[in-house]
Amino acid sequence: MQTDYVQPFLFEDLDIRGRLVCLSGAWARMVEGRDYPAPIAEVLGQTTALAVLLGANQKGSGRVTLQVRGNGPVSLLVADCTSDLRIRGMAHFAPGATGGVLELLGDGRFALTLDDGRSEQLYQSIVPLQGDTLSDTFSSYLARSEQVEAFLLLLADDDAACGLVLEKLPRADERDPDGWNRMTRFAATLTLRETLDTQPYDLLTRLFPEELLRVYKLARVEYHCPYDVEKVKDMLRSLGRAEVESILAEKGEVLIRNEMCNHEYRFDSDAVAQMFAEEN
Repeated sequence: MQTDYVQPFLFEDLDIRGRLVCLSGAWARMVEGRDYPAPIAEVLGQTTALAVLLGANQKGSGRVTLQVRGNGPVSLLVADCTSDLRIRGMAHFAPGATGGVLELLGDGRFALTLDDGRSEQLYQSIVPLQGDTLSDTFSSYLARSEQVEAFLLLLADDDAACGLVLEKLPRADERDPDGWNRMTRFAATLTLRETLDTQPYDLLTRLFPEELLRVYKLARVEYHCPYDVEKVKDMLRSLGRAEVESILAEKGEVLIRNEMCNHEYRFDSDAVAQMFAEEN
C-alpha cells in the first residue's frame, strides 16, 4: 500500500486543482521516542500535513516552515517541509494537555515562512488563530493573502497524518457554477482511515466518482533530521575552548540537545580534548 506521498490532481472540467497527502512511515519516524499524548500528536500531525501540502508547491531548494505559538497547554508547534519533501517537526506542551486543537493552542498566532533557497530574504506571513480548526485558520489566510478560495481538510492521530486541499481557479464558476460546492461536499467526507487503506488514485476516484480527473506524478515524502555530530562540534569550536571547558567543569559534561530532531550530543573531557585537537 502506497503511503508517505503527495498526489497532485486536477478536475479537468471544473478548473479546480488539489493535492492529497498521506504520511505513515515518515510520520512514525518523526514522533519516534517523543511519547506525545494523543491530542499533541493530532495537532502536530495536522500541522505537518499542512506543511507538506504547501511544500509540494515549492520549487528549487525552498522550504516551508509553519510555527504556531499560543498561550494554551501547547505553547509551540513547528513543522517544516523542503521542496524535495523532507519533513521534520516538534511540539512543546504542558503535562496533561487535553482538548481540541485550538483549545490546546489557546489565543495565539500562526506564522508561515517561505524560503526560496535562492536569496537571503524570507517571506513571512503571520495570522491569528481563528475558527474551530487549523484548517479554518489557514483557509482564511489563503482567502485574504493569496486571493485563493480553498478547502482544506487535515486529519491526524498517533499512526498517520493526512490532508487534502482543493483550490478554486479563476474560471471555475464559469465552467460549472455548482462545481466548487459539489467538490467540497464530497471532500468533507474523507476520513483518516480511508487515506491509509486505499491507493491514492483509487481514493480520489471513490471520493469524486463522477468527475474527470487528471492525476500527476506521485511525489514521495520522507522524514529527514540526521544525527550530525560534526556540525555540533563546529558549533562548540566556535564558542572557544575556554568557554567549552568552563561548561565541562561546571556540569561534568557538555550536553547539546537538538529538540527539532530529538537528538542528544554528549561530550566528556576526553571528547572535548579530542575535538579541539582535531582543530589543529
